[in-house]
Amino acid sequence: MVRFILSFFGSIFSTITLGIAMIALTIGAVFWIYGRDLPSHESLAQYQPPTISRIYSGEGQLIDEFAQERRLFTPSEEIPDLVKQAFISAEDKNFYSHKGYDMRGIAAAAVEAVRSRGENVRGASTITQQVMKNFLLSGDRKAERKVKELILASRLEDTLSKEDILELYLNEIFLGQNSYGVTAAAQTYFNKTLSQLAPHEAATLASMPKAPSKYHPVTQRDRLLARRNYVLREMRENGYISDAVYKVEVEQPLRSVQNGDFDSFRNALPPRDYFTDEIRRQLSQDFGEGEFFTGGFTVRATIDEEMQTEAAEALRGGLEKYDRSRGVWRGTGVSLPEEALAEEATWRAALSEAEVPRDITLGGKWHPAVVLSVGDQSVEVGVEGVDGTGSVPRADIKWMKGSFRDNLSVGDVVHVRAVEKDGVIDHWSLRQVPEVQGGFVAMDVNTGRVLAMQGGFSYQHSVFNRATQAQRQPGSSFKPFVYAAALDSGYSPATIVVDAPIEINTPQGLWRPKNSTNKFYGPTPLRTGIEQSRNLMTIRLAQEVSMEVIAGYAERFGVYDNMGAFLANSLGAEETTLYQMVAAYAMFANGGERVQPTLVDRIQDRRGETIYRHDDRDCVDCSSPLLPAGQSPRIVDNREQVMDPITAYQLTSMMKGVVDRGTASSVINLPVPTAGKTGTTNDSRDVWFVGFTSNIVAGCYMGFDQPRPMGRGAYGGTMCGPVFQQFMKTATEKYGGGPFKVPEGGHFIKIDRFTGARLPDEASGANVVAEYFRDGAEPIFGLAFDGGFAMGSNLPLFEEVQQSGRRVTTSDGGTAVLGPKANFGTISSGGLY
Repeated sequence: MVRFILSFFGSIFSTITLGIAMIALTIGAVFWIYGRDLPSHESLAQYQPPTISRIYSGEGQLIDEFAQERRLFTPSEEIPDLVKQAFISAEDKNFYSHKGYDMRGIAAAAVEAVRSRGENVRGASTITQQVMKNFLLSGDRKAERKVKELILASRLEDTLSKEDILELYLNEIFLGQNSYGVTAAAQTYFNKTLSQLAPHEAATLASMPKAPSKYHPVTQRDRLLARRNYVLREMRENGYISDAVYKVEVEQPLRSVQNGDFDSFRNALPPRDYFTDEIRRQLSQDFGEGEFFTGGFTVRATIDEEMQTEAAEALRGGLEKYDRSRGVWRGTGVSLPEEALAEEATWRAALSEAEVPRDITLGGKWHPAVVLSVGDQSVEVGVEGVDGTGSVPRADIKWMKGSFRDNLSVGDVVHVRAVEKDGVIDHWSLRQVPEVQGGFVAMDVNTGRVLAMQGGFSYQHSVFNRATQAQRQPGSSFKPFVYAAALDSGYSPATIVVDAPIEINTPQGLWRPKNSTNKFYGPTPLRTGIEQSRNLMTIRLAQEVSMEVIAGYAERFGVYDNMGAFLANSLGAEETTLYQMVAAYAMFANGGERVQPTLVDRIQDRRGETIYRHDDRDCVDCSSPLLPAGQSPRIVDNREQVMDPITAYQLTSMMKGVVDRGTASSVINLPVPTAGKTGTTNDSRDVWFVGFTSNIVAGCYMGFDQPRPMGRGAYGGTMCGPVFQQFMKTATEKYGGGPFKVPEGGHFIKIDRFTGARLPDEASGANVVAEYFRDGAEPIFGLAFDGGFAMGSNLPLFEEVQQSGRRVTTSDGGTAVLGPKANFGTISSGGLY
């Protein structure tokens, strides 16, 4: 009997032992099978999460940010204990004691699943397991994935410390509203830093990982509040907050940015514009788009925010002036449906969804508005962000062809600008985005730092950057490169070139270029040729110098990569960008030294290490302890000299004449010496002005995106000149300016700017100009160049000028014929004629 009993219990014991062994063997086999091909958990030790790249102005102001996942990486030691405790209480209260998995949590989850018959299946994953799921595994609820989680979690616990694991988790976790990690989420929901969070706010964030979309602070307010209070109770039970703190915090209302309780951090960011988007475009090319959007770069931009605002205002003003001179109303092309106009709440909701620009400031902020009624003498509008309704009086549309009823319909979405009287809105003014577009760039002539860039009227209307991406014909603004090649080839500002008709046989037929006046002025000095933008002189000069030499100059200055050696290109027929032209002009202004234009001063990676710096000059004494107090260190400038300094000064002096008495004299009037060149292409399809002072160069172009004639009166001087004037007036007030530096190795000789004849040193008068000549190269006066062209036999000659001029008596008793007075109707800003 005893033997039987022993045998019976021995069998049971053996069965149990065998069963346990089989279970253990099975579990071991499962873990061995699934553990063979798992991803390496050791890579997490070097893991760098995707983080935001942020752009700052030169004054350190955040002006834009770019990211695929909005994450601000924060090391574990900088994350407050309160935040850690909130997440541990919500997700894994045994985090600091388990080895990667929590058997008690797994058992509790299993019991709950059985008790609810599968209806309430909750996770039992530890924070370590969630890290493995987020980084290395998928998020599907399968037994296979859970097994892999357990294996990897246990391995990770042997590789990283608890704080390192928590750092990965708190920076990686998705918390809704495109916010990844606790730092970005604190900014998104509360516009606070982590250290500023109260316990109830930390508990709110800790409520999100479970399902961010199900705990929205507005649409799921009650559900989120209940979850937040649960986290606060867990924090109290775990000893992280006292009973007194719990009682205070649990009574706090659920406040958030989304509910309007706090200002959004985005309100502090200016609207994205052409400048920061161009940085994005360039750095995406240099580093790769993926690296830029995930690398956590800190970019210090060259932008001067005050000057950027002025550039946008000046260009918009010029474009709107031209647009209004045409008298055509186009509107936005957006209308609200009739049913949306029934009540104020509905039309305001519909207006807020209308896709129209909201980044325009010109004489005040432009607001989207909807036309509510149209009358003969006024229009009633509902304005976004302004209570009640407003009116636009008939007097406001005097510039527009037709009446209100001819141009507007109820439901039209328009732009309006407030017109104030005694500080109160009196009425509203209709505005529209011009069809004509343009670009503007300003940079430091010595460093190439771009101070301002405007690529169009409105970035939100069109993201295409016309300053850097639009390929346009520069017209006569290219002529300085022809003259630079000539000056470096032995010609001087006093060299005479014949201004007479030309005929050239081309495959397309006989080409007869002309001056915009349709007149020819005979032998003329180079200075007058560039001041008055004489096309025929430029072509003859290009033929003398050779287009191959001129093309080489243009390529050396970065205007073109591979310029065609065709005579028409001497008049700016080949397309380039405004950005390249402005950078090239900077080299005229700084004495001929190479300039590399840049929108970025410095780039730091996520660890704060500088990976790019624009200013690579060598500061010889910066680290020397022997440098005397108050003495500046020596900085070695090793920039390439792309043009002889004397040539650069001669050309600058000639271009100063363009501003003083040439094609830009009626619109440019700055308190410091200024040089520049106008440009207008055939039929005024493109108009330009590029100019500079001793320290700042700026350029403007305007034209339709699909090039077409802009009509009578559209010249580089009349359209772009005022834009340059408005911007540079502010720029010179801020940055100053002075005389252009005269290089060594030359001397001044006075000449007659009309005839090129040498004058005595004591000569004075409107016709006298002091030209700078190289030492040892005595100029030859009276020799004229014609480029080897014969004059067309059937074209009007120089006599036309004499016939239309007036005869005067000279001081010596002789007679002379003066040509008619030049103006912008008779003197073109140059170009393809």
